Amino acid sequence: MFKLVSNFQPKGDQPQAIEKLIDGTQSGQQDQVLLGVTGSGKTFTMASVIAKLNLPTLVISPNKILAAQLYQEFKSFFPYNAVSYFVSYYDYYQPEAYLPNTDIYIQKDARINKEIDKLRHSAIQNVLTRKDALVVASVSCIYGIGDPSEYQKTRLELRVGQNISSTDLARHLNFLQYERVTKDPAQGQFKILKDRVIIHIVTGNLINLEFKGKKLIQILAAEDRNPIEEISIYPAKFWVTPQHKLKLALQNIKNEMEDRVEQLQSANRFAEADRIEKRTLFDIEMLKKNNYVNGIENYSRHLAFREPGEPPATLLDYFPKPFLLFIDESHISVPQLNAMYEGDRQRKSTLVHHGFRLPSALDNRPLRFREFQEKIRQTIYVSATPGPYELDKSGANIAEQLVRPTGILDPEIVIRPVATQVNHLLEEIKKRINQDERVLALTLTKRSAEDLTEFLLNHGIKAHYLHSEIKTLKRPEILNDLRKGKVDVVVGVNLLREGLDLPEVSLIAILDADREGFLRNYRGLIQMAGRAARSVNGKVIFYADRITDSIKKTIAETNRRRKIQKEFNKKLGLEPMAIKKAITESDLSKLAEITTQ
Repeated sequence: MFKLVSNFQPKGDQPQAIEKLIDGTQSGQQDQVLLGVTGSGKTFTMASVIAKLNLPTLVISPNKILAAQLYQEFKSFFPYNAVSYFVSYYDYYQPEAYLPNTDIYIQKDARINKEIDKLRHSAIQNVLTRKDALVVASVSCIYGIGDPSEYQKTRLELRVGQNISSTDLARHLNFLQYERVTKDPAQGQFKILKDRVIIHIVTGNLINLEFKGKKLIQILAAEDRNPIEEISIYPAKFWVTPQHKLKLALQNIKNEMEDRVEQLQSANRFAEADRIEKRTLFDIEMLKKNNYVNGIENYSRHLAFREPGEPPATLLDYFPKPFLLFIDESHISVPQLNAMYEGDRQRKSTLVHHGFRLPSALDNRPLRFREFQEKIRQTIYVSATPGPYELDKSGANIAEQLVRPTGILDPEIVIRPVATQVNHLLEEIKKRINQDERVLALTLTKRSAEDLTEFLLNHGIKAHYLHSEIKTLKRPEILNDLRKGKVDVVVGVNLLREGLDLPEVSLIAILDADREGFLRNYRGLIQMAGRAARSVNGKVIFYADRITDSIKKTIAETNRRRKIQKEFNKKLGLEPMAIKKAITESDLSKLAEITTQ
């Protein structure tokens, strides 16, 4: 089923780690840890496990950029399988909110990226139709996306020879949230001609349907003109409710509104009662007319006929059972998954209290962590620094990868004073440029990252900053420019800690390393230092005036690993070997052009 394609063979610690994880899964272990140092080939180990177990697989990553990198790697390992990318489709997102202290209502403002939306739908449809589905997702996959049974049941099945008129087809496409147009159809649109219908399905393909009277006589894929015998067209949006169910759902929404209005009026809160009544009635009319309204997800409990407090359907519910779950960079991902529900509920509770949303909107939410745990089974946590949760869950089921197939050691760590850190860093950067090597510099804030970048540019250094305000799909392009030498230094904050596969980077400079806290704790320092572990000349500079507990622990652990690695290399007569990795433009880098148009 899964066919792994690679020039690599398992080396170093990989063979024993692969065997241990496979044996653990096949023997029924629910929780395991893959503890692998940076550059030890954790992704290849994961791919090897997937290929052997042949289970539908979900990989959860802490953010979009790391998910994008894993997506590209898994696509290269499994070119003949259904590898998909599922992250939030917003380029920009300002959630709906109300600030009671200043009486300011902030309307939801969002810009949807059509390309990511296409990838999300492809992911869902692959999971529903293929046994070899592998989805790489961000932690946002625990938000509700609609009922998988309705998504499947409402799909339109078309086959050559079928009796169906273009009028009936248009009616069904409208129900599936496809928009009829007279121009060339864009994604999620269709156009009717005399004896032909052109559909731009939501996964991005153009389909030509040819009719003779009321009979479908040909289905063509527009890009290659190849005939197709049959095709399934799924909804253009995840929230689709059949008409007979929609009427009942709308009545339930109205009933809740009436109860809420009466409750607010009884408390002499007439402004709030008027507000929720007007808004809800408007939304009901839009749903009657279009089967859709902006903010439809806030009525998801009624549309899916869930009980109050019942968890929403998420990507996890689309997967068949059993499936395999990897949580990548688990020391970051697990705390995020644990915290998402409370943050969302706090904002929505304010909206409900002041009459901007019905109480049922509270059930449009991410999963509670307990609910997430109930939906998963066999899980492998992947990290160079696993957190206490996954270590406790896994017990002795830990597969270690401390040795790199390349023989490269963990980078040496040196300490330099804070007072001269910027000028000292400039000189170190020049040395690396002379050796055709690259540098990552880590600051504490976005402002300091931008200031340092400006300083370096003013001194003739090709520098670029990378922080949370850089668009998701622009980030791989910046990192590729670093690898190509168009940029010599990338300056970032904490976004650079995990997942950056940059063999050209030989120096990591961590400014203000003695500022003990979230960005300079033990796990953070180990992760950041590991970015230099793909270069035979790897070096890390901690700019610090005092040795914090985190710095002390990081240096001790690094020295422990270096000792193990040296002994392994000596035993096998292995000389550290530079990594040669082709620089290719990723599909997601290409998408960056779309987001900037």
